[in-house]
Amino acid sequence: MKQNPSVLKRFRYSTDQIIDKPFNWSQLYRLLSYFRPYSKTLVPLSIVMVLITTAVRLAIPLIIGVYTLDKAILNPDGPDQELLFITVGVTLGLYFINYVANFLRIRWMNQLGQSVIYDLRKHLFTHVQWLSHRFFDQRSAGSILVRILNDINSLQELFTSGVINLLMDIILLAGIVVLLFTLSPELTLAVLIILPLMFFISTSLRKKIRRSWQDVRLKQSKLNSHLNESIQGIRVTQTYTQEQENMMFFDGVNTENFESWRVATKKNAMFRPLVEMTNAVGTAVLIWYGATLIQGGTLELGEFVSFAFYLGMFWEPISRLGMVYNQLLMGMASSERIFEFLDEQPIVSEKTNSKELSDIRGEIRFDTVEFSYDDKRKALNGIDLHIKGGETVALVGHTGSGKTTIANLITRFYDPTKGRVLLDGNDLRDVSLTSLRSQISIVLQDTFVFSGTIKDNIRFGRPEASDEEVIEASKAIGAHEFIMSLSDGYETEVEERGNVLSVGQRQLLSFARALLADPKIIILDEATASIDTETEMKIQEALKRLLNGRTAIMIAHRLSTIRGADKIIVLEHGNLIEQGNHEELMNLQGEYYGLVKAQFKMLEAL
Repeated sequence: MKQNPSVLKRFRYSTDQIIDKPFNWSQLYRLLSYFRPYSKTLVPLSIVMVLITTAVRLAIPLIIGVYTLDKAILNPDGPDQELLFITVGVTLGLYFINYVANFLRIRWMNQLGQSVIYDLRKHLFTHVQWLSHRFFDQRSAGSILVRILNDINSLQELFTSGVINLLMDIILLAGIVVLLFTLSPELTLAVLIILPLMFFISTSLRKKIRRSWQDVRLKQSKLNSHLNESIQGIRVTQTYTQEQENMMFFDGVNTENFESWRVATKKNAMFRPLVEMTNAVGTAVLIWYGATLIQGGTLELGEFVSFAFYLGMFWEPISRLGMVYNQLLMGMASSERIFEFLDEQPIVSEKTNSKELSDIRGEIRFDTVEFSYDDKRKALNGIDLHIKGGETVALVGHTGSGKTTIANLITRFYDPTKGRVLLDGNDLRDVSLTSLRSQISIVLQDTFVFSGTIKDNIRFGRPEASDEEVIEASKAIGAHEFIMSLSDGYETEVEERGNVLSVGQRQLLSFARALLADPKIIILDEATASIDTETEMKIQEALKRLLNGRTAIMIAHRLSTIRGADKIIVLEHGNLIEQGNHEELMNLQGEYYGLVKAQFKMLEAL
């Protein structure tokens, strides 16, 4: 299907990129460090079982060829029945031991692998929780989900079987080589002469295979990002009848994902036939040269049989090592993407001796604060601002004037580029993040409602709150009436993002959630923009009681909601140009006066 230029352009601007780093052992060691918590339990138990199964597998061909065939059946003095019964009994016993050891090995290896996957996913999710807002500004939700789910899932087979099997195959190969040379050095050199060529060819494939799996992870990330975006924005897509373009874009992403898998699996598939070809050549040499040695009397028939067993066993771990190597390449491609996130450090971090805030007054001061989101354009330019404890301050100005940026700096989602933000005289960079944000509640215009009950959503900011406190906060904010009208009241289950509720109802819940948290500072960022006038009047009455003794920062374009603020701050292009109460600013007849007049004219026109 032909795609239009806008679709292709949209596809090119993806936040994920291929991480092109050489394969290195230090990264593999870092990955294997997640086995450390199990180094005294599951790891040694698995290794012991590996050693037992390997020893048994190495012993059986020797018993069958040398002892059973040469010494018991082809004995010059006649068949040795007693030795034959012994070898048969020992062989059966070894097979039983091998069965038990394999059962335990697989069980403990799976348990070990799943435990490591659990720890790694928990570590990554926990780390992402503490990253700064800038990290999430630069990446889509789908891209982050791919790292936490798909990339870690791709390590599952490597952890559950690959690593331990790698050890088992290396030990098995070493044992086989020693036994082959013990049985017949000449025959061993003859059949293994093709190995250097095989290793040379396989080595040349390494970089290509690794980069192919990196490309697979990149395409999966793009696919998941688009799916997440499409599902969340389906209403907008249907509203603007962009279903066809959305399908075209998905077709492009899906096709590239398919092609990346096809190329990667094609390169992977080249290794197995290479091993089989080497096996075929080795078998031909074994039959021809082995027969010559038997005829010459330098090799016994039983030794030849044991040798054939070991040679057949030799190609099996070689083939598995190729598969493990491919798993390792896939794992390295995924681990590079995982470690990229784990190496990401929050731009906002705590000092080791950060101060814990307990009971604050809520006095906020901006001391010549400058801030830029991209180090190019200033969002704030030398702001000096003083907000007294318990004062209600409104921030007004055109879009992009810096209102939300001030709120982001107060909550320390970002740090100032220059200057300081002080809370009760404490530089926020010296304060514990948890103790700071526990004193602040934020109500945004775009309210997020979690899956769960109405009660759970209100209690989110203060999980230990009682049912009575939840109901009291809801009544105070005017949400109790509509909650009780729902099918199960406070126990009503809301869907993801609260789609069963209206926009206004979701905002009422966010007000109740914020107020239940009992903060010292409340930030209302366009919080009443989606609430009807009647509901807004109820909230304004509730806020007069509930904001008593608290510092409140209100951001609003609807200027009627901020007339009663103690102080109104007028911002323009990151500069503070006016401040005062409503009457003072109206008498000044400056920028604020113009905003109010313009809004009244707009309302009259309606």
